[in-house]
Amino acid sequence: MKETATLLLIHGGRIIDPGRSIDRIGDVLVAEGMIVQAGDAIIGNPSFAAVLSKARHVDATGLVVCPGFVDLHCHLREPGFEDKETIATGTRAAARGGFATVCCMANTEPPLDTPAAVHLVRRRAAQEGAVEVLPVGCVTIGRGGAELSVMSALAEAGVVAFSDDGDPVASSQVMRQALSSSRDLALPVIDHCEDKAFSRSGVMNEGRISAATGLRGMPAAAEEIMVARDLILLKLTGGRLHIAHVSSKGSVELIRRAREEGAPVTAEVTPHHLTLTEDRVTGAGPDKALDASAKVNPPLRTEADVEALIEGLRTGVIDAIATDHAPHTLADKNRGFDLAAFGISGFETAFGCLMDLVHRGRTGLADLIARLTCEPAKIIGRNGELGTLKTGSPANIVVLDPDRQWTVDSRGFASKGKNTPYDGYEFKGKVMATVANGTIAYIDDSLLSPPFAEREDNS
Repeated sequence: MKETATLLLIHGGRIIDPGRSIDRIGDVLVAEGMIVQAGDAIIGNPSFAAVLSKARHVDATGLVVCPGFVDLHCHLREPGFEDKETIATGTRAAARGGFATVCCMANTEPPLDTPAAVHLVRRRAAQEGAVEVLPVGCVTIGRGGAELSVMSALAEAGVVAFSDDGDPVASSQVMRQALSSSRDLALPVIDHCEDKAFSRSGVMNEGRISAATGLRGMPAAAEEIMVARDLILLKLTGGRLHIAHVSSKGSVELIRRAREEGAPVTAEVTPHHLTLTEDRVTGAGPDKALDASAKVNPPLRTEADVEALIEGLRTGVIDAIATDHAPHTLADKNRGFDLAAFGISGFETAFGCLMDLVHRGRTGLADLIARLTCEPAKIIGRNGELGTLKTGSPANIVVLDPDRQWTVDSRGFASKGKNTPYDGYEFKGKVMATVANGTIAYIDDSLLSPPFAEREDNS
């Protein structure tokens, strides 16, 4: 459902706004797509009596109300791969996951290496998107790695970052030029770190399971070599570098050292790299067949890597959590593990699986929310605008039930991509409603009240 409410009151919830250090019970009032007030009680305040009689109400008693999530890294597939996902289906899935803003990667067809391609995505998103879509432009023309795109023109067209994600920028000279441009444009390069000559077209982590199956492994060093190279280039250029989908203990250590030396590097980690290990590629059946739903690049790694990623998140070495939502068709995945496409459809399971870290005491709820809201907003230069509930900011809000138990069923995903390793998992923690720019993009049945209950489609 996508329902515009001129006036909206979310009342009685626990408001957590990490960027403003707010954590208290209160109300949030929205008018004309903007936050009017967030924090103090509004019901019972005579100053708001006339407004409240006209507002749509959402009762958030016992729930958490926080800024809408910001995803730095997703694949909406349009244009070119609409059999996998469209902007319409992908943003509906994002809304179900609590994401009010998503940054879509440039590996479309055509790729987002020209202003015209960027404008196409922005138009489609304005027409069909359930949430806000911010395009990421290509670092190189055609994502070929040989010739730098006209990054200034892409910036003028509205990109918020640059990336050839899916492929690294193999040439050190081209990457140096890109980082120099990122400095001048004050927009980050989102870095897919993989030495492909070293990863040798691998299909899983190089380790115990790859050795047992005889399939080609992708060593953690393939990631770490490129992280190290680009941190050196960052120091040389003074640019803006953001490391995508960090997966290894060694990468965390390299980033930690660089940050201690004052390097302006930021980093993200995915929900699946925080919660799954390489063991998940082995299916649950008696034959232990390999499960391509867990095939992802970079691959799921070891328990030691997961522990390092959680610690990196806890200590701030890793700034943000990003889904790397990568939907595929069933045919893409059902080709045998060796030939199956890399990627996980991640929007709709992100919060549920991450709440396991909270319930196990590995991170606090407010800290988790910060990594999904104000911290990613800072990376793309939108702090104070996104990831906040401050008065006058766009009304991007998510309502959460940290204790709601539910079972993942990919058949009910809004995304076209049903490729998830979490199918059948039971999670404790659920998104109950998402508001994007003042529009109710998703609301759970249990929160429906007239006039929402009068509508049949609550997707």
